[in-house]
Amino acid sequence: MSSQTNQCKAWVCHGNQFPSDLKLGSVPIPALNSDDVLVHNQAIGLNPVDWKVLNLKINTIPGVDGVGMVVSVGKDVPASLIGLRVAYHQDLRRSGSFAEYTPVKAKALILLPETMDYVTAAGIPCPALTAWQALEKIPVKPGRPLLISGAGGSVGHYLTQLAASRGFVVSVLANPRHREHLTALGAHHFFDNRQLPELLQYGPHFYAVIDAMSPERAFELATLVQANGHLVAIQGRTEQWPTEPFSQAVSLHEVALGALHQYGNDSDWQELTDAGKQLLQQIASGQLRAEQIHISGFTELAQKLDALKNRNFTGKLIITTHSD
Repeated sequence: MSSQTNQCKAWVCHGNQFPSDLKLGSVPIPALNSDDVLVHNQAIGLNPVDWKVLNLKINTIPGVDGVGMVVSVGKDVPASLIGLRVAYHQDLRRSGSFAEYTPVKAKALILLPETMDYVTAAGIPCPALTAWQALEKIPVKPGRPLLISGAGGSVGHYLTQLAASRGFVVSVLANPRHREHLTALGAHHFFDNRQLPELLQYGPHFYAVIDAMSPERAFELATLVQANGHLVAIQGRTEQWPTEPFSQAVSLHEVALGALHQYGNDSDWQELTDAGKQLLQQIASGQLRAEQIHISGFTELAQKLDALKNRNFTGKLIITTHSD
């Protein structure tokens, strides 16, 4: 940041839903609200939501996940936060993390463990907190069978580990290339996506089903939920209730990590950021395994977001802001 120009480098969406419409340029650093901090981003985690909402980010800066250092604060925020290393999940309605500097609500900050580097931390907020939030919808009953659909993605990476750590008997449904990886993370049973028709013949078999694929897939999998069980939809809720009245009596849950930005109170935020801090500490200590990381420079961001959209790689894409 230049004190003379008050400008910074950022990627701005000037077109529609295509990553190629992002343009790198110099933009004014956004002014802080009274309850904001300004984060000097060091690394940015790319997530599917980043390209899915580009049509809503015209002439603004996209990006939900970032990590860096607090360099200034709004008038209602303690100056003691300056210098802290933090991670955050940004409000989609605001300037995002695809920039050198991002204004973030102070209550949304997640402190980084001293032993954790920026690059590792950047890959964690959106997928790990989504996984945590999905599991929080389900009462913990160790030994009960739980199915994760779409387990091969970033959210599934953390869901598998967290569900196993809570004592569930975890089954996963994914592309066969993920079998070894998910088994190593704690999955007890693996179903190849090609086995879906066979799986659907099981009937009510799982205490809970968590779907990270689509509303249509969640609706389809409802037939597998036991009486009084749980169906959790991460990629959009079903258009209609997936079971007949007074049949399985399924509890249907939707997951929207960004909901807190508009509807959460201080207590909600404290719970979420505490969970984020604990997840980061578990990864730093080796209790949880982070994804395989692929690092690229800031000028490559649009290209890498397009790669994420087309899923022509395995692992987590991280952009650093200081390598070029």
